[in-house]
Amino acid sequence: MRIGAVVLSGLVLALCSACSGSESEESQAATNKAPECAAQWRAGWQQLANRVGVAVYCPSWMPSPLDAKIGGQWNSDGPAVDKNRSYLVGFLWHEAGAGDVHVNFRAYPGQTAIPRCIDTLTTGRKTRRRSIPCFSDPRETRLIRGRRVTVYTVNRDADQWHVLYAWRRKGTLYAVSEHVTPPLTFNKVMRNLDRLVETAAVVEPTT
Repeated sequence: MRIGAVVLSGLVLALCSACSGSESEESQAATNKAPECAAQWRAGWQQLANRVGVAVYCPSWMPSPLDAKIGGQWNSDGPAVDKNRSYLVGFLWHEAGAGDVHVNFRAYPGQTAIPRCIDTLTTGRKTRRRSIPCFSDPRETRLIRGRRVTVYTVNRDADQWHVLYAWRRKGTLYAVSEHVTPPLTFNKVMRNLDRLVETAAVVEPTT
């Protein structure tokens, strides 16, 4: 009886080990699986990719309460596209006294250099304008899903007071940023941006 119990115990352990290995493999496969643009958001991002002629990054996750539907509740004006095909897609939730959640997606087709912004400084009656990088004060570089991302903490225009992540793909500079403001802390925004880059799906132009 004792020998049988030992054998049975060994079989149970072996089976449990096999089950654990299977679950671990499934979990790893899920982690390695390429992100997919949510079906309810894809149409707008596909239209944007076709319009600018390069791949765009469609988020498959957004910080609450936002979604990533272009032209939807949080992006009623749609994307802003310049003559050079660079674009800005912003999503904003705002409530007086409660703060806001503001996320921007950018790309600069055919350009890998950091874009320039005009900085205006008025002293007394004199106004000076100078060209400066729109993204500056690089904090660190991270590797997220094979994308080498630079973290910028001083940004301008629509990305002012945002933390911004920028990376390059096939001759195009891409960026995503989020506003650091209550109810969000700096560390929470960093975690959100990590997840936004990790779960972003590539949508290629079809025309």
